[in-house]
Amino acid sequence: MRVLVTGHHGYIGSVLAPFLASAGHDVVGYDAQLYRGCDFVPELGPTEARIGDVRDVTASDLEGFDAVVHYAALSNDPVGDLDASLTEEINRDATVRLATLAREAGVRRFVFASSCSMYGASGTDDALDEEAPLRPQTPYAESKVRAEEGFFALADADFAPVSMRNATVFGVSPRLRLDIVLNNLAAWAHTTGRIRLLSDGMAWRPMVHVEDVARAAAALLDAPEDVIRGLAFNIGRDEQNYLVRDLAEIVAGVTGCEIEIAEGSSPDQRSYRVDFSKLARAFPELGLEWNAERGARELVDAYRNVGMTQGDFESDRYIRIRRLLTLREEGKLDDALRWQPEVPA
Repeated sequence: MRVLVTGHHGYIGSVLAPFLASAGHDVVGYDAQLYRGCDFVPELGPTEARIGDVRDVTASDLEGFDAVVHYAALSNDPVGDLDASLTEEINRDATVRLATLAREAGVRRFVFASSCSMYGASGTDDALDEEAPLRPQTPYAESKVRAEEGFFALADADFAPVSMRNATVFGVSPRLRLDIVLNNLAAWAHTTGRIRLLSDGMAWRPMVHVEDVARAAAALLDAPEDVIRGLAFNIGRDEQNYLVRDLAEIVAGVTGCEIEIAEGSSPDQRSYRVDFSKLARAFPELGLEWNAERGARELVDAYRNVGMTQGDFESDRYIRIRRLLTLREEGKLDDALRWQPEVPA
């Protein structure tokens, strides 16, 4: 297929786009480049890459594509909390608009990057499937819920939208993030010699490796349209549900570091275990290969290989909210997170 990947320069996109290309798809990237210069390792990007804000996509931009894989978004709760209305504009409104334009342009598939965070404070230790009540706790999670509602309404015989409700992602990427739990815990251990929990560690988190997210996206592109049309899939494996404290213990086992609970820590209200059986039933041949222990080893080895320091860990290079605030303070981005005219493309 000819596939447009939005957000191809991000944490997941910079792994996903080359993965899809290696699977034989003709991949074109589309990204606002908000995190340019934040490289961790060299990137093997798509052959064709376009710079642009997803809010500005036109129908003509989408002509000739068989599928859109949409990963461009404000990427987590801290960034989403920066401005709730801006989060709605980018994560909800721009997504529904993109899907609408894609359908008008004759694009047949729309694969959306959603999140298991929409399950929010589940209030139970039972694993939640795709029919569970959605209880988003943050503007970020709320925007994902509303985006799904908007583009699922567009599904018809010629347009097959599908939502990837990704578990919490981990693993090495050319555009590394250290504001996600396992990557963060491993970075604490590597750069400080200790593992620091900012909560009591008793919240549940489902986990999935960034490479396995790419595998799942490839499966959704290859599947018959009737298998995916108008559906959401939790992306991950049942055995990869962990308490945050268990993740810390895994990192401790890999590194030999001790765990400390930050003073004043409190329970994290976002706690959810997730049922991934629907994905396994629909795609029995899909092999998701990673677990948290293997991921922790990969991360620590990668940090060691590049010589990551505590200064790197604490900088804005790998923390999305810090990077955006720096760019705004420097006058390179305006309050709407658009590049100022004098900033070179």
